[in-house]
Amino acid sequence: MHKTVCLLFLLSSLQINAQAPHALSSSEILMGLEKLNVLASVLYIAAHPDDENTRLLAYLAKGKLYRTGYLSITRGDGGQNLVGNEQGVELGLVRTQELLSARRIDGAEQFFSRAFDFGFSKSTDEALTFWNKDKILSDVVWVIRKFHPDIIITRFPQDNRAGHGHHSASAVLAVEAFTAAADPSKFPEQLKYVKPWQAKRVLWNTFNFGGNNTTSEEQFKIDVGVYNPILARGYGEIASESRSQHKSQGFGGLLQRGAAPEYFSVWKGDAPKKDLLDGVDVSWNRVKGGNAIKQQVDTIIRKYSLFEPGKSVKALVELYKSVEALDDDYWKPQKLKEIQQLIEASCALWIEATTTEHLAVQSATLPVTFFMNNRNGNNITIKRIRLQNIDTVLNRSLESNTNIEFRKAINIPDTFPLTQPYWLVNQMSKGSFDVRNQLLIGNADNEAAFNARFTIDIEGREFEIMRPVKQKFSDPVKGELYEPLVVVSPLLITVDKSLLVSATPVSQTMHFSVRALKDIIAPKFTVSESKQWTAEKTGTVALPKLDKGSETDFPVSIKPVVKERANGSQIITGSVDGNGETFSNALHTINYDHIPDINYFKTPAVNIVTLDLKIAGKKIGYIEGAGDYVPAALIQMGYEVTLLNDNNLANLNLSQFDAIVSGVRAYNVRESLNANYSKLMQYIEEGGNLIVQYNTSSQAGPVKARIGPYPFTISRNRVTDEKAEMKILKPGSQVLNFPNKIVAADFEGWVQERSIYHAQNWDSHYETIFSLHDADEPADEGSLIIAKYGKGTFVYTGLVFYRELPAGIPGAYRLLANLIALNKLKGF
Repeated sequence: MHKTVCLLFLLSSLQINAQAPHALSSSEILMGLEKLNVLASVLYIAAHPDDENTRLLAYLAKGKLYRTGYLSITRGDGGQNLVGNEQGVELGLVRTQELLSARRIDGAEQFFSRAFDFGFSKSTDEALTFWNKDKILSDVVWVIRKFHPDIIITRFPQDNRAGHGHHSASAVLAVEAFTAAADPSKFPEQLKYVKPWQAKRVLWNTFNFGGNNTTSEEQFKIDVGVYNPILARGYGEIASESRSQHKSQGFGGLLQRGAAPEYFSVWKGDAPKKDLLDGVDVSWNRVKGGNAIKQQVDTIIRKYSLFEPGKSVKALVELYKSVEALDDDYWKPQKLKEIQQLIEASCALWIEATTTEHLAVQSATLPVTFFMNNRNGNNITIKRIRLQNIDTVLNRSLESNTNIEFRKAINIPDTFPLTQPYWLVNQMSKGSFDVRNQLLIGNADNEAAFNARFTIDIEGREFEIMRPVKQKFSDPVKGELYEPLVVVSPLLITVDKSLLVSATPVSQTMHFSVRALKDIIAPKFTVSESKQWTAEKTGTVALPKLDKGSETDFPVSIKPVVKERANGSQIITGSVDGNGETFSNALHTINYDHIPDINYFKTPAVNIVTLDLKIAGKKIGYIEGAGDYVPAALIQMGYEVTLLNDNNLANLNLSQFDAIVSGVRAYNVRESLNANYSKLMQYIEEGGNLIVQYNTSSQAGPVKARIGPYPFTISRNRVTDEKAEMKILKPGSQVLNFPNKIVAADFEGWVQERSIYHAQNWDSHYETIFSLHDADEPADEGSLIIAKYGKGTFVYTGLVFYRELPAGIPGAYRLLANLIALNKLKGF
């Protein structure tokens, strides 16, 4: 979203389509006018998407009318996903957009540091070391110096009460940045763009949740649950709607109404007594010459008509001129932006630049439609429109409520940057993204690929209004929709699978698909080689001309080239040379209704996992959960997989399956499993094998059904060290010996963590196989529990197969194969 329309979104209370322009109502314009007289800013800092106190943000942004920001140290890349199968960087992309969707509702602005969410951390030191503390501290200082917060608020304390190493680390960074931002000797390279800034105080917004009450009546307290008659909602209601945008974390909830006290403890600076901003002048008095501006604003508010907001336009234009004459480098540009947006809104001026195309192709043209309507009938003239190669002088009066529309094509240079999220342009380091442009650091998202510049005369004053070029189209069910425009290369490559499992030394086949978005002359297709595999056709293969719009599939067979096979992963990539350049981009799109489409590029690559793997059994029933890649991995292992939804789980004969595996969080999201509990238990009793992957016991997904044949509960226990020792408790157990002999090497190379949401309080019928723990913690045997029931077997496991299988970890495949084979070796 472009800067020039951000206030329209900030004041918006509800939007059906996150990408659609939003016209302010008369009451929202009145709020914007009131906001002109408020010169105050608050920055809230925490670790992840969903950590922010949306109720407080809504109260500050829409009640107190402060400029309010949320700095999330990470993008939530390391969490779990309730709505799909995105993990890692992809999940971070989803959660970024969910946060932006939340901010459009509660009115705050969104910022991020470069830190990567590497999963649950149990210590502050681990988080800060992994991230490179100085690098992320510089990001927090940068955001403070740009945003000029009068006060800073942390969500968490700096100690173990935070409950997560990322949480406590975010508070440590905030408190240190409070001082460092004012010190010109700290990160002096930033001073090329910003000045040192000293906030008045930094506070901790104490909390009472998760069984941990850190509030007390001695702390400073305010009620943020009050009702806003202009918005016809309380800040608790706004906050609930905002928080419900965190759908990947299952945070949808009921709207909250009524009093809602918030408590604060002081980290640094003096303690507030009556107001969070005690000691801060939040009026125009903080700007030289500002008193006259306040008088102008007061007059505009006094004369404002809810029924005829257009009558305030002339006065707003005069106000703009007055503010323009001020000598101030922070509030002046901020208030000019707000005033211009209120002028546009009061005119009910609708301006947009759209295209019917989703993809803008490098070195091609793109049709763009320019649309304008002066819906309130103010004195407006469209002078000029500029976009890329278009520079059109119109000098045309916009008649009242009359549409003006015309189309032109823009040229897209072959060097125009691809639409890649800016934090993914460079290869990331271990704990953070590699963003080298200082001016991009902190930004929530990319700017639009193209911005149309409209020069418009409004009541005798010229303004430049910028609008991002978006795709606009109609959906038969959803109606009018807008989506971001994506700049792509003239040729895109996709591969049918990202992972191949090789358990035997036989040839494997992958399919590369080449999509030409313009004519490609004399193309040559190349498949890279690896140490143990070679493509059927090595080197480059000449292809016939690829015509614009064509899509060609290339099956590629690879074969082993060494006799001695070593367990491990190897990458094979595909590329095409043509028209004097090399194309090696695969476009990935993530679609969810609650956020804009997400587009990003990856190298078209296949990870070939070579491993010594034996399987017993063939047919697997997979109960779909919250989304993961385990079914695809099972197919790669050689199993036949039937996905079990509510309907076929209830109606199929389950005895046909050698094993039934439930997806992650299946018992959190499928109430139907309760109705099918007896059927599943009968399946086990008659000789079946039910393997249940992790479920949560949190508010984000309470277990909705009975799970095992004997009682156990699900804890919050986890082992976050992916290298934690796996102590074997029962070396003679079948699960460690058939059909694969599990050895220490099978637990090497695991990613992010070992296990999550362990079993606890298990019945004596269950046996445990492993004992493991993080440093300085007691041993925990709940990562894998197994029970015989009748002729069959039940398994609950928190071992993170859903992460390890897509990552190509050989040992995870071998151990899962043994779990699936538990009912295949009689008398073991």
